[in-house]
Amino acid sequence: MREKLHHYIRLVRLDRPIGIYLLLWPTLWALWIAAQGVPDFGILFVFVAGVVLMRSAGCAINDYADRDFDPHVQRTKTRPLAAGYITSREAVGVFAVLALLSFLLELYLNTLTIALSLVAVLLAVTYPFMKRFHHLPQVHLGAAFSWAIPMAFTAVSGEMPPLVAWLLFIAAVLWTTAYDTLYAMCDREDDLKIGIKSTAILFGQHDRLIVGILQVATLLLLALVGVLVGRGIWYWLGLLVASGFAVYQQWLIRNREPLPSLRAFLNNHWLGMAVFVGLATDYALA
Repeated sequence: MREKLHHYIRLVRLDRPIGIYLLLWPTLWALWIAAQGVPDFGILFVFVAGVVLMRSAGCAINDYADRDFDPHVQRTKTRPLAAGYITSREAVGVFAVLALLSFLLELYLNTLTIALSLVAVLLAVTYPFMKRFHHLPQVHLGAAFSWAIPMAFTAVSGEMPPLVAWLLFIAAVLWTTAYDTLYAMCDREDDLKIGIKSTAILFGQHDRLIVGILQVATLLLLALVGVLVGRGIWYWLGLLVASGFAVYQQWLIRNREPLPSLRAFLNNHWLGMAVFVGLATDYALA
């Protein structure tokens, strides 16, 4: 039982929480802006717990979708499902249980937010299969990871999200597309061999340039959001630090090597944190 539990933990990547962080930061950006400061504790708890549950559920359904691909990719061949430590039925069961728990948490929120949560589930379920059909699965992941933003605004206000929420959503989608392209660059050679599609393959020799454009667009949209919600010096300092991390990531991928590309991907945790710390500090000291 202990060994099986260990494999379940690896299935949902609790041993590698980077995905939780990358999903959490945009959610917290939205909650703080929607509430104009620290949000209601109950709403905050539901969203943080939902982030952990849905990211874990997404990992389980992702491994189920990739069960025939993962054994042929160096980075993923030791995953529990690919290595045969758990079955496909178990992976689907883990996804179903975690998604159900996340939905039960949503019942604490208003009806509009619950309705929007159904879109979140649909995006999470369909994302892992997109790499078979088109070269933009990273954009689909961006929508899935960013859908908590309009949900956060409806949870706080009970109304449809305003323009600033959708600008923040677009910024998060662009950011996710950028950092997941860095992640896809690690597997590009294996993906080409087995026929998996990704933005890293689509962008080709222009990958660094396009990632840079996406990063700049993200920061510009975050700056526009800051202007629209009247943020001050601490928010701008947070964006400045985030810009420094983006430049550092470009330096890491200068030779397009897999390990530095992975480090650049992981560095986005700090970029997202910098934006949140600046935002939260600005609201606290305003």
